[in-house]
Amino acid sequence: MTDDVRISKMLSLWLRHKPDAAGLTLDAQGWTDVDAVLGALAQAGTGCDWQRLLRIVEESDKQRFELSADAARIRARQGHSVQVELDWPETAPPEYLYHGTVESALPAVLTDGLKPMRRHHVHLSPDIETARRVGARRGAPVILTIRAAALHATGQSFLLTSNQVWLTARVPPDHIETPAG
Repeated sequence: MTDDVRISKMLSLWLRHKPDAAGLTLDAQGWTDVDAVLGALAQAGTGCDWQRLLRIVEESDKQRFELSADAARIRARQGHSVQVELDWPETAPPEYLYHGTVESALPAVLTDGLKPMRRHHVHLSPDIETARRVGARRGAPVILTIRAAALHATGQSFLLTSNQVWLTARVPPDHIETPAG
């Protein structure tokens, strides 16, 4: 694992799940001071300075983190298990969205639907390839097609993050088709 990947994993842990593990405090929207994060990274012995942090944020293939307009604060864009109120706009989704999972999860998903589990939302991808990359993190991916527009028509809310991840509270099994692409 490269040092940048290790730092990204630390940021994910701190900014999504355990800010207290680094002595960080997240505000209501999940933001914390960049200086505090750099201090925590220094305490962890990462050798991460401002330029390196900026590169990790900007060049991450999944764009998990973002900086405030003045670059003084940082947050995870989604995936939180700690209480935050993200300010993503409610948006009507396209006809279909996609979700990558693994074969072993399929029976539960087809029975119970997609649930946020330890997160606040179910994460959906705008295309099959992104869903395939997400699903492949845990093994051979199975790609589910989500009838998002039909679900939205029932009153289900969808949020769109700045890195194009779609968020919703849950997806009932009657709005899931498998397999996709």
